[in-house]
Amino acid sequence: MECAKKRVWGSLGIALVAVMVAFAGILLTGCGSSTTESQSQAANLEGHQLDIYCGAGMTDPFQEIADLFTEETGCVMNVTYANAAQIQTQINTTGEGDFFIAGSKEELKPIEAAVSSSEDLVKHIPVLAVPASNPANITGIASLAGAQRVLVGDPDATPIGKIAKKALSDAGLWDALMTEGAITTTTTAPQITTALANGEGDAGIVWKENVKGNNVTIVDTTDLDGLVKVIPAAQLTSAQDVAAVNAFKEFLQSDAVWDIWASYGYERA
Repeated sequence: MECAKKRVWGSLGIALVAVMVAFAGILLTGCGSSTTESQSQAANLEGHQLDIYCGAGMTDPFQEIADLFTEETGCVMNVTYANAAQIQTQINTTGEGDFFIAGSKEELKPIEAAVSSSEDLVKHIPVLAVPASNPANITGIASLAGAQRVLVGDPDATPIGKIAKKALSDAGLWDALMTEGAITTTTTAPQITTALANGEGDAGIVWKENVKGNNVTIVDTTDLDGLVKVIPAAQLTSAQDVAAVNAFKEFLQSDAVWDIWASYGYERA
């Protein structure tokens, strides 16, 4: 009798193991189907396109992001790079477009009626930059008082320009530098670092990611820490291609996209 019991329990144990193995196989098969389905959906954007507006200061990282999305999905990415004022005018005038990748959330206010949703992406960090040799010996915002030429973005058209004006105004320098003719404005942030690299200014206030190469360096100061902004991805009400829009929104939250942002010095919001 004891031997019979052992044989019964042994048979039940074998059966239980078989059931568990079969169940695990089903789970693995299901996971495999999900992955395949996801990949097929990602490749199903051939013939689709997205029209995107992006602040000019983010051209390099965002173009990599757009190119990667096209590579993975086949979706055509039509990206317009310009300053915030130009983009806002185009959105309000044409009523067209799918997304606006803005330099700061504040830049969405003039087009708020055209925005259906918005998601934070990365921090937009302003810095004080100088030519590599720092000929004017700039050590912080206060030392700009003696500068001959300070480069800033247009405060009426660019987020970085608004930041520069606030920083200099808070330090009591904006009006004096304007009166002295020491302030030179540009339409985009990258133009500032190009000018500094060519020795065409003592200092400039730019986005951290715009400082690259050996001819421009960032001043080690905390003067602009309180003016860090957040880059949003705003979906526009005019967006019509639901499949492409949803796929891109999901893609923007992927590790591959975070890695691109990080490679340019951005920090996750």
